[in-house]
Amino acid sequence: MIGNLINEQLKQLPTSPGVYLMKGADGTIIYVGKAADLNNRVRSYFQASSKLTPKIQQLVVEVNELEFFITSSEYEALILENNLIKRYRPHYNVRLKDDKTYPYIRIDINEDWPTISSTRRLKDDGARYFGPFTNAWSVKQTLKALESIFRLRTCSRNITGTDKQPCLKYHLGHCLAPCIGAVSKEEYKEAMKQTILFLEGKGEKVVHELEQQMKSAAEALDFEKATKLRDRIRAIRSVIEGQKIAAKISGEEDAIAFATDKDQAYVQVFFVRGGKLIGRESFVLTGTNAEEPSQIMTSFVKQFYDSATHIPPLLLLQYPIEDKDAIQEWLKQKRQGAVKIAIPGKGNKKKLLQIVAENAEQGLRQMKIKQLAAPSTLDSALKELQEKLGLPRLPVRLEGYDISNIQGKEAVGSMVVFENGKSKPSHYRRFRIKTVPGTNDYAMLQEVLKRRFKHVASDRVATVAGESWGILPDLVLIDGGKGQLNIALSAMKEVGADKIPVASLAKENEEIFIPNRKTAIVLPRNSHGLQLLQRLRDESHRFAVAYYTKVHKKKTFTSALDGVSGIGPKRKRALLKQFGSVKAIKDASLADLKTVNGITSALAERLKEQLG
Repeated sequence: MIGNLINEQLKQLPTSPGVYLMKGADGTIIYVGKAADLNNRVRSYFQASSKLTPKIQQLVVEVNELEFFITSSEYEALILENNLIKRYRPHYNVRLKDDKTYPYIRIDINEDWPTISSTRRLKDDGARYFGPFTNAWSVKQTLKALESIFRLRTCSRNITGTDKQPCLKYHLGHCLAPCIGAVSKEEYKEAMKQTILFLEGKGEKVVHELEQQMKSAAEALDFEKATKLRDRIRAIRSVIEGQKIAAKISGEEDAIAFATDKDQAYVQVFFVRGGKLIGRESFVLTGTNAEEPSQIMTSFVKQFYDSATHIPPLLLLQYPIEDKDAIQEWLKQKRQGAVKIAIPGKGNKKKLLQIVAENAEQGLRQMKIKQLAAPSTLDSALKELQEKLGLPRLPVRLEGYDISNIQGKEAVGSMVVFENGKSKPSHYRRFRIKTVPGTNDYAMLQEVLKRRFKHVASDRVATVAGESWGILPDLVLIDGGKGQLNIALSAMKEVGADKIPVASLAKENEEIFIPNRKTAIVLPRNSHGLQLLQRLRDESHRFAVAYYTKVHKKKTFTSALDGVSGIGPKRKRALLKQFGSVKAIKDASLADLKTVNGITSALAERLKEQLG
């Protein structure tokens, strides 16, 4: 129900553009938003709850008071919204995680002998800033490369040119040593200019200028200088070569994609300059639960480019954004030049975004693993599982099982092992289903569990160090619901392993089922224990699918060639290695077939004839 205060505040809302703040009972700002029409936008939150997302429904329940700022335009509202989100970090806003701490590279171009350094404070001091970078390691690696190529100083010495000794960096070839007068002010300024061009992604332009200087030095018979320039050109080209990417790209653009997991999103940004990938950075957004992809993308674009030191003329996005016109105008003002926002549907730019999205998926996966791998996190996850599942001891060893098949064909099973929360691939096992015809996943699961535990008495412990079959799990996890759990219990009881704890995890609602309990156990989505079980379940599925794919591919390939006389295992492998599939073999010419080791003209003709 809407309180009296909010009811009165809703009546006073103007139709102007502006920013609105929603406050909780204690006066804390819990949400900040912008609107072209404050009256329409804010009232939309307090309509029938059936029209609101679960997240907005929860937000409205907690709102105790409203506040708003009127602005002269939607563009000004966007800027104010950004500043307020950064200042208050409201719980219900999608926000960059720790956005105030991102590092930058700084070059103070106003100094007589400019220094290059890293900083976490972006000031309006006339210096050139590049970034933001994800972390200090990214900056450190970039500075290391720049020092070895362009050799700008990083020290705080007062430069007079009369010092008797340079520092170690000069001897290592990482500084031009203006402190001892080893370089003129003009030469040093040129090195600074080239460093800036390089950081802007204009490496080819730097190479062209250096090649001209090298040519001039050689013509003047200054071979020592020409040699140094040649080495610098090689170093830059080496970096440029590493900036190539699978997709053919051109122009100057940022490509942005993300992957989400519950209340966080992992964002990847690829920076393309001069048709080359000059770098990439990743960022974490929090508060993304139940948000639409367009809302997440909008929030990231506004917050990232609010503190970005360079804005390209083109942004390639995985999803469309809200308030596109206002954001493009805002970016135009910041860049002092036109900025286009596009969601490519085909071509090389679409392929580039697909690569960025794949990197985001992988990055999210690795981030989750790292988060869960922290000793304190693992400890709490294992203790939580012991308590919530009623286990007799800490589940140090977990075993996960899954079945993979298509309509019962080439059915396989998997067993994966986690010890102390970490995967142990050396103890993984895979099973070819031998006794179950047709599509009976329950029976297949029973076969796998019986084969795993058939030699294990219920009170047996490992007697041989490293003998994985003899090490009993503290918990067996089955992918599925109550039915899969009961089937597993029946199979394990049959082979005398019924004292080993078993649980099942149903994917749809992430419900956990355990024996002798009618209702499911539902852990919070951010529960470390649940996340550990999800990782185990997903890994057993991945391992099963990978084995099925291998078996199916081998069976398909073998059966197609079995009827061709003269084609044995060795020649089958050679054909598969060269062509990759039976279809490719069918489509190959006789000349192409004869290039395979062991395939004679007669065999090639026989292959073409029998494969059709």
